[in-house]
Amino acid sequence: MKFQKYILIIVGLFTINACDLSEEPYGFYSEDNFYNSVADAEAAISYAYDALTFLEYSRTVFMLGDMPSDECNPKADEGADAQDLNNWKVANFSTNGSLVNFFKYAYIAINRTNAILDVIPNSAIEESAKAKYLGEAHFLRAWSYFNLARNFGRVPMHRSFVGTLDQTSSPLATDLDEVYDLILADCKQAIELLDINRATGRADKVAAQALAAKVYLHIASSKDHNVPQYTSSRREVSSMYDSAAYFAKEVITGQNIYGFDDQLLDIYDVDQPTGPEHIFLMSMDRSGIIEGDYSKISKLFIPYIAGAAIYLDNGDGTLTESHDGWSVFQTKESFYDTFDEADKRGSELLVSTVYDESGEEIASFPGAVPYRFSRKYVDPHYIQDKTSTKPYLIRFSDVALVYAEAAGPNAQGYEMVNYIRNRAGLGDLIPGLSLEDFREAVWQERSWELMYEGNRMYDLRRFNRVNKLIDEAAALTDEQVAFYPLPQIEIDLNQSL
Repeated sequence: MKFQKYILIIVGLFTINACDLSEEPYGFYSEDNFYNSVADAEAAISYAYDALTFLEYSRTVFMLGDMPSDECNPKADEGADAQDLNNWKVANFSTNGSLVNFFKYAYIAINRTNAILDVIPNSAIEESAKAKYLGEAHFLRAWSYFNLARNFGRVPMHRSFVGTLDQTSSPLATDLDEVYDLILADCKQAIELLDINRATGRADKVAAQALAAKVYLHIASSKDHNVPQYTSSRREVSSMYDSAAYFAKEVITGQNIYGFDDQLLDIYDVDQPTGPEHIFLMSMDRSGIIEGDYSKISKLFIPYIAGAAIYLDNGDGTLTESHDGWSVFQTKESFYDTFDEADKRGSELLVSTVYDESGEEIASFPGAVPYRFSRKYVDPHYIQDKTSTKPYLIRFSDVALVYAEAAGPNAQGYEMVNYIRNRAGLGDLIPGLSLEDFREAVWQERSWELMYEGNRMYDLRRFNRVNKLIDEAAALTDEQVAFYPLPQIEIDLNQSL
């Protein structure tokens, strides 16, 4: 029997008597005796989702999506990897620890989903359960490859489970179209197989539709703005915009579970993970035993203030408690200056003053609060350093803006943008804009609405503006800022590269 390395069985894989090798191993699972029950399949898909919460992987949502952008700087004594990303030291990127870990853990997630996709189709579990787990696996593989493509461009393609060393040497995709062929095929499979079924940390049909919309928009706008590797794509720009608009509209009008949250601060209420905005987010809870099960993400954004509890003003006479933090992601004043004075996303979500429990001010910016910090990741019920804060991987407002940008200045496009602006305390967007000016306005709106949610770097990339808007990247070519180089260790280990 050929035993594959399904590592998802954590307890008791096998026990062999050291003196008597004739003893039958027990508790060992292979493709012949695993995935034969719903419980087996649930364990497998949970194991695949767990890959997203690896400490070195979950934090790269921000380290790659926000740190190298025009939103923020790292603190002065933050590690070399963050400094190199922020300063666009491309000579160091092939050995950058954040990039190495991101690449590695993305493929761990892909391999775990490939194990499911290889075996479950022939398992004995009932068809409805089979469809659910296969759909989630297709979504997770698409999600992982999309993140790889946005960061590295062409990458090695693993379409089946890698169980032996000789199976690891997969060549690069021939072009970006090959990568996106798999991503979009997986999205469509997930849409077909999944139902609408909201669950924190899990994907459903709406999440798959939302991902498809984001993928199509990324392709369309990247080719539209002459981003390297996308310019040679066989895909036609207008049809990609049309597809992005179609799938985004399916999310907006095709269900009644997800939608806009009326109150800005409620979106980021850690006690409302099933709020209407949250289409796909990680599953982290302060009750977890190890980091990854619980989160320290809040520490990355909040400054260090005397190692004590701080309180944030909610704008209604109440206060929210928080620990202080590590001061890693420090908002640039030049980014803050782009906000309108009336924009609550600048005045309420970027904090400049903190208080004690009685409401007395204890620190403000500039001074003991060294930068305006994001309050999107605050857990008032924290247990020491353990919180339930989690990355917002896909939320409804993101998809609404995807629709607006892709569809252009039609009535519903304006409706989506204006709802988001009005919620933030702003007036409607200027009516009657041209297609180009409307898309420009939506792109700018995304910078305010989605700050510190891991989107800004990719929005800069797909508009081909990294070296135009980021001083540290000004001397680099379009190719250098469009994609990171593959990690050198992966090239050394993979003979096909």
